[in-house]
Amino acid sequence: MTVTGTMESAATRISGPIVTASGMYAAQMYEVVQVGSLGLVGEVVRLVGDYATIQVYEDTTMLKPGAPVRCTGVPLSVWLGPGLVGNIYDGIQRPLPGIQASSGAWIRRGEKVDPLDTERRWTFEPLVRSGEVVTAGQAIGQVAETPLVNHLIMVPPDVSGTIQSIVDKGDYRLIDRLAVVETTMGMRDLTMVQQWPVRVPRPIRERLRITEPLITGQRIIDTFFPIGKGGAAAIPGGFGTGKTITQHQLAKWSNADIVVFIGCGERGNEMTEVLREFPELKDPRSGRPLMERTILIANTSNMPVAAREVSIYTGITLAEYYRDMGLSVAVFADSTSRWAEALRELAARLEEMPAEEGFPASLPTRLAQFYERGGTVTTLGGTQASVSIVGAVSPPGGDFSEPVTQHTRRFVRCFWALDTELANARHYPSIHWLHSYSEYVEDVGPWWKKEAPDWVDLRTEALTLLQREERLQQIVKLVGPDVLPDGQRLVLFIAEIMKDGFLAQSSFDENDMYCTPERQVALLRIILTLYHRGRDLIEGGVPLARIRSLGCVPQILRAKSAFSNTELEKLTELAQRITEETEALAKEFTKEAT
Repeated sequence: MTVTGTMESAATRISGPIVTASGMYAAQMYEVVQVGSLGLVGEVVRLVGDYATIQVYEDTTMLKPGAPVRCTGVPLSVWLGPGLVGNIYDGIQRPLPGIQASSGAWIRRGEKVDPLDTERRWTFEPLVRSGEVVTAGQAIGQVAETPLVNHLIMVPPDVSGTIQSIVDKGDYRLIDRLAVVETTMGMRDLTMVQQWPVRVPRPIRERLRITEPLITGQRIIDTFFPIGKGGAAAIPGGFGTGKTITQHQLAKWSNADIVVFIGCGERGNEMTEVLREFPELKDPRSGRPLMERTILIANTSNMPVAAREVSIYTGITLAEYYRDMGLSVAVFADSTSRWAEALRELAARLEEMPAEEGFPASLPTRLAQFYERGGTVTTLGGTQASVSIVGAVSPPGGDFSEPVTQHTRRFVRCFWALDTELANARHYPSIHWLHSYSEYVEDVGPWWKKEAPDWVDLRTEALTLLQREERLQQIVKLVGPDVLPDGQRLVLFIAEIMKDGFLAQSSFDENDMYCTPERQVALLRIILTLYHRGRDLIEGGVPLARIRSLGCVPQILRAKSAFSNTELEKLTELAQRITEETEALAKEFTKEAT
């Protein structure tokens, strides 16, 4: 990193992570600076005359007025190249394993470790030849980053021209020159690594309509409230409702090619669980370790608050880079509320006018800037790819009317509302089926129609039953269930089966932790078959008690864990058994009546 400027620049005022410096006439907005003798990393966030306000991403303890401030001439950027996947970074892309190797368990102030190992050699295979014309975003070669990720070495977005020379297949370092491109501005050397400012979205060719769901293996999400590849979703919920656990499940099982998990202001023990668990998990599609397609960003609540603010941008920039390779990327941010709290603290120290609940007036804009960097796109290289974003929201006391939740709802089309009562009842995922919604149902409908033609009808009928059950429960609380006719009590009975046998899902059950779309539809179809057959029986005068005592009922409840994703024929047999038992009951009741 080149350091420019003069030693005349010095800190004049220090307020936590906010430093005011004089003599900054040559500085630019969002330029990276080095503060103090340790060279603490900071970013210019305000310029007034000769004074600059700097947001420092490290602990400013013991920093005094008069400390030198040096400009670098570049914006806050991340390194992009082979070696990102499987790595663990802090909010400003310092590799935590590399820091541990150099300084132990604690990050020392002013610690500087390259985000990528510049000495490691990668096997580069060229995809173009000398004399070919290349455009921005085009792949000139590839590297096997992990057994699951084929890393494309791309022409930077601001470069296009004619390949003058390119190396042969072989082992090279990240900083070795691989090719020389003749551009209108002269010769340009290409290496495996490039840098990109985190606050600037990477360019695309075209934004596309979402048509394919992001399959998560979680029944209440995929079947009832799906998110499309390239979509944005929020998971709001009070303390203890399972936001982090739900995001862990989505990160483990979603069918994205790359997973970027951002622990933004998370408690250290929860982030530790992620760091320990993910390296041991197996990818359900390949059987390989999940870390071979995962990037973790750990910025815990005890780390500097300013770094928490930028960690969101670091994560989404890494996601955009892999999107440009034509991959499907899923970004999980836990949690955007703590990110917003960092914005609030920094805004207070910057003496900005507070808006509702002390949050800065720019909060909606900042949320929009984050969520709108997702989407399904045509990349500069001409391939279709996507970035899906799932952000957890932690409203105090579970109050969904607070500003972060309300503003987030404006920029997402999928809302998975976690419920405290469900969590206390040990019903997981504790996503409430009446308070949640998804606007991607019509977008992904054609995809589901190919997989299961009756998906829309099954989903609509199931949600209608759950809504009827909610209204009936209000009557039951007043006068008890015995006053209801059997037809309405059947609705209560089927709704309970649906909650226990379909909506609740165990992450510790080998068969239940992940459910394919085919098995999801088969399970729901079985439950609704029992409802249809039961309704016909009750209309024929059969009491509900006889229906509840059918031998197939316990099997329906156990089906989600008794049968694996490859045993769909057993679910078909169970559906046939329901038909046979209900027909036998109808004949038996007719015989008794006569």
